[in-house]
Amino acid sequence: MSDTHFGYQTVPEEDKAHKVRDVFQSVARKYDLMNDLMSLGAHRAWKAFAIAQSGARHGMRVLDVAGGTGDLARAFAAKVGAGDGTAEAGEVWLTDINGAMLGVGRDRLADRGQLLPVAQCDAEKLPFADAYFDIVSVAFGLRNMTHKEAALKEMARVLKPGGRLLVLEFSKVWAPLKGTYDAYSFGLLPRLGKLVADDEASYRYLAESIRMHPDQETLKAMMLAAGFDRVDYFNLTAGVVALHRGIKY
Repeated sequence: MSDTHFGYQTVPEEDKAHKVRDVFQSVARKYDLMNDLMSLGAHRAWKAFAIAQSGARHGMRVLDVAGGTGDLARAFAAKVGAGDGTAEAGEVWLTDINGAMLGVGRDRLADRGQLLPVAQCDAEKLPFADAYFDIVSVAFGLRNMTHKEAALKEMARVLKPGGRLLVLEFSKVWAPLKGTYDAYSFGLLPRLGKLVADDEASYRYLAESIRMHPDQETLKAMMLAAGFDRVDYFNLTAGVVALHRGIKY
């Protein structure tokens, strides 16, 4: 039996997915509001940048892994023409391992008239054929996965040769800002979680999980090892977030 990290705790590997599920089950309904408050709306700009770097075009097939409440899926659908009724329409799948998050995302999309296919699935065991998608994205989800290397290999498997993986994730902040960022993450953020989502513990875990996630160069090396070529990354907001982009060879 192997152990892994759940925030700063060490837990058996088989327990992590359940603990992560409980976190997102708890915060699903207030997730978007908390994102706006936590980032002062910057998460919208980060996601828009990821879409711009994706190269998405009309007719492409896109898989959004750990897509949660559907922000990226909605934007990709507009880019690729998913559900536009034409023979050349693209395709966007919204997936998440957490049923509560996926339900919120599905309902949000439906409310906007976007009836996209959804699937509740584990990123380490994607239920899709080899070389099916042109683009795979994962935003703020990779750090919660138990076996990140396995998940990255699965994303490579379902991508066509030349397809792009986009990983948008919290990363290592610029060193002069570390003190301020830590004070915010471990002081204000849990209090905000308690006030808005009535869940201080989940937001303390989210702050801890960011610190346990691989830094920019380490994640780049992991993507190269998983089957990607020409991996590069962009630091956003002084490294609070980084967008990694890799091409499947």
